[in-house]
Amino acid sequence: MAQKKKVLALIAHDNKKPEIVAWAKRNVERLKDYELCGTGHTAKLIQEAIGLPVKAFLPGPLGGDLEIGAAVAQKEIDIIVFLWDPLQVQPHDPDVKALLRIAAVYDIPIATNVSTADAII
Repeated sequence: MAQKKKVLALIAHDNKKPEIVAWAKRNVERLKDYELCGTGHTAKLIQEAIGLPVKAFLPGPLGGDLEIGAAVAQKEIDIIVFLWDPLQVQPHDPDVKALLRIAAVYDIPIATNVSTADAII
């Protein structure tokens, strides 16, 4: 019996989208081992760049971070790569903090930079 793929959520703030796309391109062979999902535009950019399906949630500012948090609580997401921009104030900052908190509560690995993302996958 084949083992179910782990679900990897991919999220990046606007200034970090080129970085997460470059990371996905470098890791495309490893990413084939995961079921991928992500917030709106990030999911679309990664899917276009690497040619793997990426389930898209809403954009982060429109509730995508919260949707991913809910999926974590439902035990539907196993790992998160969230390249957030610590130097830019986000209008949906409470949602970002809620996602980080829910990942901690449910003991979900969450990478907030490329080095940690590399270590996790």
